Parts: sequence; structure tokens; C-alpha cells
Amino acid sequence: MTANNDLITLTAAELSAALISGEVSAVDAAKAQLDRISEVDGELNAFLVTNAEASLDAARKIDERRAAGENLGELAGVPLAVKDVLVTTDMPSTSGSKILEGYMSPFDATVVAKARAAGLVNIGKTNMDEFAMGSSTENSAYGPTLNPWALDRVPGGSGGGSATAVAAFEAPLALGSDTGGSIRQPAALTGTVGAKPTYGGVSRYGAIALASSLDQVGPVARTVLDTALLHDVIAGHDHHDSTSLRHEWPSMAAAARAGAAGGSLKGLRVGVVKQLMLEGVQPGVKARFEESLALLTAQGAEIVEIDAPHFEYAVAAYYLILPAEASSNLAKYDSVRFGLRVTPEGNGTVENVMSQTREVGFGAEVKRRIILGTYALSAGYYDAYYGSAQKVRTLIQRDFSAAFAQVDVIASPTAPTTAWQLGTHGSDPMQDYLNDATTIPANLAGIPGLSLPIGTAAEDGLPVGLQLLAPAYEDARLYQAGAAIEQLITERDGKPFWSQVPSFADALARKAAN
Repeated sequence: MTANNDLITLTAAELSAALISGEVSAVDAAKAQLDRISEVDGELNAFLVTNAEASLDAARKIDERRAAGENLGELAGVPLAVKDVLVTTDMPSTSGSKILEGYMSPFDATVVAKARAAGLVNIGKTNMDEFAMGSSTENSAYGPTLNPWALDRVPGGSGGGSATAVAAFEAPLALGSDTGGSIRQPAALTGTVGAKPTYGGVSRYGAIALASSLDQVGPVARTVLDTALLHDVIAGHDHHDSTSLRHEWPSMAAAARAGAAGGSLKGLRVGVVKQLMLEGVQPGVKARFEESLALLTAQGAEIVEIDAPHFEYAVAAYYLILPAEASSNLAKYDSVRFGLRVTPEGNGTVENVMSQTREVGFGAEVKRRIILGTYALSAGYYDAYYGSAQKVRTLIQRDFSAAFAQVDVIASPTAPTTAWQLGTHGSDPMQDYLNDATTIPANLAGIPGLSLPIGTAAEDGLPVGLQLLAPAYEDARLYQAGAAIEQLITERDGKPFWSQVPSFADALARKAAN
């Protein structure tokens, strides 16, 4: 029987093989991950809640079905962490907010239901910026999540809990959501792999809405193949979601396996958008990105410089569209139907109760964006702000169309810097906003994106991510190219990137030293 420490360091694909062969049971796998969470999460705060009884019961049922000879999915028995933006019936769903503290959903999000049907075992709900508003996971009502590479650093946001859980070996797989980079940016900062599918390619039903035209659920893992395997489980049409695409998706895992087998980079046209090479990109990030382009060129890829003139307006457009949609989506937290209710002294009117509840229940960043969004939608300002932002969005989509007429994929740094120190952006929200500048355009256009680690920055030893973008519906293209690049990075380093994360003892020692 494989020891717990060995179990938690298996990739999802390796663990799947061990489960299928009978070398490991699903209960063994779930116990190993729950033990790891108990060991390290008091420091990391990646998980908001676990339910060992429910998780082990689900794992036990998978073992029974496998023993009975039932034909199970490839990932059956593999543990899964779920971002708290996704509602679940067996654990509270709070979206990182006090206003939903203790809320139990009567149904599972579609992606959670699909994961359960495929036999994955939900081991817990992960921390996040409140209502997914943030780029550092410092805006959670339940405290910040820390980066396992350096416990004095942020893991990125809003999905820092899922990224940290995967990087710290608390889970082999996780689900996240990406509104402006909230899967890809944390993946870059924690040295994991994260994908934002084509908008509508994965159901949003049961994802607590932030900005409905931007939100997209997606997978997080330690390898491109693992990410692809989870993507295959959650993809597909859902009649509950009016934006869900009716499309026959190819196997992402097959594409990743083809990429890892070699040969997929020869002749690949890789676009480098000059507007995504931002001023102020950290030297170590830029160096690793340029090294990656050199690796691609050596394998026969063609690098093409792309001009996308409207990308420079992406952040401004995004921070008008997102708050406007958030203002509308969060109006339902009214203290009447569900969630927190704060009653003023003397009871007061419905308006007073609502005001007091929102004052207590919402954090500063949520209030900031609601106010901004309400203003942008108000009479007399709608066309000047929200309407103009939507026009810019169309221009960005046209820039992408022109770019993909010339190239197969677009490459950029996923984030302009490595993980920054906790608390350093608290007084200036614009610093957080600008850290999403390279990821936001994909959400505005609805195209798929993938982030994978390409090394560490020389100046601080922290992970650097490479972002790949492809046209809508071409998610498989990203997995094939991403797996090929991952293979090159592994050959260069002599070991998989995920195996280079410092031990937890080393991370604690660094924190103490600082």
C-alpha cells in the first residue's frame, strides 16, 4: 500500500492508474488528502470547510462500485477541491462572504454534479476573494490564503484557495472560476496549471454570479494532462444555463497526451501581442518568458509580433462592465430571502434592515465595486460608461479575430509579476486591478486561456506563468501546445515543475526569517 506522503504527491493521472489497478483505494486517497489538510492548512487557509464524513463515505462508495466490477470514469476516486463560489449540498457555500455565512444550497452546481457522477470525491471548499472580487485572496471574509512557495506572499486571486490547495499537495485537482484571470493568475503565482474554457463551454449553473458575461468555471491542477482530464469531466451543454454552448467538444486529455508525445510545436504560429508586454513587467518574469519563446523557436515554432491596439483599454472597460453586472447580481442579497440578516435597534424598516445587513455582510472591495457599478448604470451615465465599455469590448474581440487570422495561439506572461507580499496592495486597489491586465482581454472576448509554469524568477525564486490563448472553441489546441511546452520545461529542469515547490518546513522557516 502506498504511504500517505507518496499518495499526495501523485498526479491525478498517476493516482487514477493506482486506483484502477487496486494498488490504492479511494478511501486511502481521501484520507491522505484530509490528513494533509489537517497538517498544513491551519497555516495556509486554503480551505474554508471540509466534511470528512461525507468525503470518506463518497470514497467508500466508489471502492464498492469498483469492487463490484462497475465501469467507472478515469478520475473515479480522485479527490477534488471546490472553490466556494460553486454551490454544494454537503458543505456550506459562502462565496467568501459573511453575508452567506453558513448557507447550505439545496442543489449542486452542474460542474460539481458532473464531478460526482464521474466519481471524483469532494474533499472541501476553498477560500476565495469575496464574491470573486480581488486578485490576491486577501479580500475573503474568512482571512487571506497564503502562497505555499512563500508564506509571506499572496497566492493570487480570486481563486487563491484552489491554487494553493493544489500547489501544497492538499488536493490533486480543484475547480475554480475565472472572471478576469481568477484561475490563470493564481496558477501563475503558485506554480500550478489553470484553464479558462471558452465562454459557455462549461456550465455556470450553480456558480454564484459576479459578472455573468465574464464568469467561466474551469479546472486547476499540477500538470496540463490533469487539467485536461478534469476539463473533460465538466465540459458540455447544460440546459440549466442559457449561455451554455451546444458543441461537441473533443477530448482535452487526448490533446494533452498528443502534445506531450512531441512534434506538436513544429510550424505552430505563436503570436506575441506587444500590448500584453506591459511596462513594469518584472525582469525575472520577462526573462523566463523570453526563454520560453526561445524553446518554442528551437522546436520549430514561428514567433509573430501582433498589434492589438484596443487591448490597452481592456482594464478600463473590464472595470466598468464587471462592477455594473456585479451591482445587478448582488442585489438579491437583500436580507429577506436568504443569507445574513441584521436587524437595527427598534427593528426598523425593510430598507433599514437591508442597509444594515449589507453594511455588515459585505467587505470593502465588494462595496467599492457595487457603488461603481450602480453609478455606471445610473440614468444619464449608462451610455457614457457601461455602453462605451461594451463598445470597447467589441473592438477587443475584433483585435483577437485579426490576430488569430495570423497565428494559432497567443503567448504572454500570465501575470506581470511574481507573487507579491501580503498587505502591500491594500491601500491601492489599482495595483491589484493592473495585475490582471494580461488575463482580462480573454474574458472580454470569451476565448479560452491556459496558464502553465515555466520556471522561477531569478530575483525571488517564485513561480512564473506562461499564458496561452486560442480562438473560441479551440480549447484542445491550448492543451496540446501546453503539454508540449510543459514537456520541454521538464526536460530543461530535469524534473516536473510542481515537484520543485519548497517543503512546508522550508516555507515556515522563510516566513519566520522574514
